[in-house]
Amino acid sequence: MAAPQAGQAPNEKAQLLQMLGMMAFFILFMWLFLFRPQQKKAKEHAAMLKTIKAGDRIVTNAGIVAIVISVKDKTLAIRSGDSKLEVTQASVADIIEKGQSVDGSK
Repeated sequence: MAAPQAGQAPNEKAQLLQMLGMMAFFILFMWLFLFRPQQKKAKEHAAMLKTIKAGDRIVTNAGIVAIVISVKDKTLAIRSGDSKLEVTQASVADIIEKGQSVDGSK
């Protein structure tokens, strides 16, 4: 941008439009590269949680590898080693393998 010549006022409308254009570009950039991938990942995680069933081998966010014993509304009963735990479904990080139904016996 050239400096205005003596006696001329800067074009305020052009500066305002340029500033609004840069803000719109920044908002679009943030949405495309930050928010949209995060929303997509959240949808995939929610879809994965709906497919959990008894017998699946899972990993929790804490790193516990376990087998699902039963599925409730918001929690899962899992078995890891000799321990039985109840965790929230949201704490499941991944399903390692789909399994057969578990009846509690070895």
